[in-house]
Amino acid sequence: MTIAKLAAEGGVGVETVRFYQRRGLMPEPPRAGGIRRYGLADVRRLRFIKSAQAAGFTLQQIGELLALDATDDRPRVRELAKARVEALASQIEQLQAARNALSRLADQCGAGESGPCPILTAFEKL
Repeated sequence: MTIAKLAAEGGVGVETVRFYQRRGLMPEPPRAGGIRRYGLADVRRLRFIKSAQAAGFTLQQIGELLALDATDDRPRVRELAKARVEALASQIEQLQAARNALSRLADQCGAGESGPCPILTAFEKL
């Protein structure tokens, strides 16, 4: 398949595929008749990259995961996954705290008291 078809199958744009190639995450097959041809393995790899990004892995970490796949280094993969879970837990805590604070401010703002809006005042202090 062409790069356009690969990109469509992976749910990304052509420039994204090229970006991944420049970063060494996707192979760049040789030209055959002036056109590069990609296969199902390339689609799987592209989908893996996209899924790993959705899980919050950086491109550098994704490169490491791809390299680890070739060596079957499960302990290192598990270590990276556990570190990502911890980072996600921390982000969730921060987002919950932000949600709770904003909810309290919205309740105060809706109380109809006169004076400056507590939401705007809180943001000015940041």
